[in-house]
Amino acid sequence: MVRKLGNSWNACATWMMLSLFIVGCGKSYPTIRIDGSSTVYPISTVAAELFAKQNPDVNVSVSLSGTSSGMGKFLLNEIDICDASRAIKDSEVAKAKELGIEFLEFTVALDGIVVVVNPENDWVDTMTPAQLKTIWQPAATGDIMNWSQVDPEWPEEEFKLYGPGTASGTFEYFTKVINGEKKASRSDYNPSENDNMLVRGVAGDKGGLGYFGLAYYLENAEKLKLIAVDGGNGPIKPSDETVKDGSYAPLSRPLYIYVNAELLKRPEGKEFVEFYLNNASSMAVKAKYVSAPDDALQNNLELLKTTLGAK
Repeated sequence: MVRKLGNSWNACATWMMLSLFIVGCGKSYPTIRIDGSSTVYPISTVAAELFAKQNPDVNVSVSLSGTSSGMGKFLLNEIDICDASRAIKDSEVAKAKELGIEFLEFTVALDGIVVVVNPENDWVDTMTPAQLKTIWQPAATGDIMNWSQVDPEWPEEEFKLYGPGTASGTFEYFTKVINGEKKASRSDYNPSENDNMLVRGVAGDKGGLGYFGLAYYLENAEKLKLIAVDGGNGPIKPSDETVKDGSYAPLSRPLYIYVNAELLKRPEGKEFVEFYLNNASSMAVKAKYVSAPDDALQNNLELLKTTLGAK
């Protein structure tokens, strides 16, 4: 889906622990500022790296703070592009309109939210959305603490939970499709906006259970055990195919970038956005995500062309 509002992989753990990634270094060079989703961060980082090779006189800074935090900065004009693992909220659209901020929405990739456990866990191979809800719903806080409470065939061993923080679009999407309400979640888990910290937590704890974006699992598959999700059509694990055809349900989703229309008035901004959209498919694959459907990618280019033609 694309929308215009005018009047409407981890190369190493350290790589992701940087709060700010900057391509280019000249202080006098123009800067394009990107922030938001930790899930979209690897794609935008690839875009920044590749663009820098062709445009060494442009700085592209890519930060991660979570979709909601990034959107807050976007609405304060602190950044030019917001990476988002969820669609913009109606309240955010209204705020942008109130502030006179015009933006464009582009679908740049698809993702599957993975459910993982520690490799020493030999009793869980498949989970249903209902079982995930039993664990993650608000009422589970301080009450549902071990595996046997979820399935009597599982051992009476305590689990330790790891998941995105409340500013994360992944958190909002997961809680919506699993618990039935955005941000409705138990509170006694280990949160982080840095998905590598979630990987580290699950990998280091026999009772670990967590969820995050597919790319972070693929970069750390030897440290984690991937759980199939049975949404009613049998156990299905996330893959390029199951995410793209929607059979990995209900945990498949699109990924977005939101571009402030003012950026397109700057030559380097226009060039960067064109570069990003023209290479979105290959960059998504390079970052270990799933390419967006061809029609979505084409719609991106048509929207950009129409917008630039109107300026």
